[in-house]
Amino acid sequence: MLGLNELKSAIKTKKAGKDSCPTNNMVEIKHFHKRRLPHLYYNEGIYFVTYRLYQSIPQNLLDKLQKEINSSDNEEQKRVFKKYDKLLDMAKNQKFYLKNPLIAEACKNSIMFFDKKDIDVICYCIMPNHVHLAFEQLAKNKLVGDIMASIKRYSAKSANEILNRKGKFWQAESFDRLVRDEKELYNIIKYVLLNPVNAGLVEDYKDWPHTYCQKEYLVL
Repeated sequence: MLGLNELKSAIKTKKAGKDSCPTNNMVEIKHFHKRRLPHLYYNEGIYFVTYRLYQSIPQNLLDKLQKEINSSDNEEQKRVFKKYDKLLDMAKNQKFYLKNPLIAEACKNSIMFFDKKDIDVICYCIMPNHVHLAFEQLAKNKLVGDIMASIKRYSAKSANEILNRKGKFWQAESFDRLVRDEKELYNIIKYVLLNPVNAGLVEDYKDWPHTYCQKEYLVL
């Protein structure tokens, strides 16, 4: 188990030989994209992304949350995200396709297919109706939104085949943020790993079968 200082040391060791550490020296190239959620992308860095099943949050609740997102500063957005995630954990629309082990496995495969190529996967947790994913961007010629679209496209195709259905599988937008520093990354990793525990699905995070954390980043 790593403490915050040990995590900082592990990150420095892992980045040895690279040009820069993305959590400390963000490059200048950036891209702003906005649909319903604001996105600010650099061409490298560490990102925390949450993507969910299509219509997994009622639109009226999402509209209310949208107003808070548009009027929030960085710290307030963290609190808004927790409200967003709580809505997913408390969803009552019966769309829990990711509970199916075959679909969860398809989601894992879609994430890990891009590992060490476009992204370096730090950790993920596949919940019944959404996925938390933290990664370092490796492909500097691609936007994070494009990378996520590829991950979601692959798993959506596989999931629909398993379910023998057609139509949208994932909500088009993802909730994403650039990780500012090691302390924030430390808290994000803990949040991702403990999500099944906090949602009342298991008592020990190790008992949830759809969680992964790169050993260099394991903080629990």
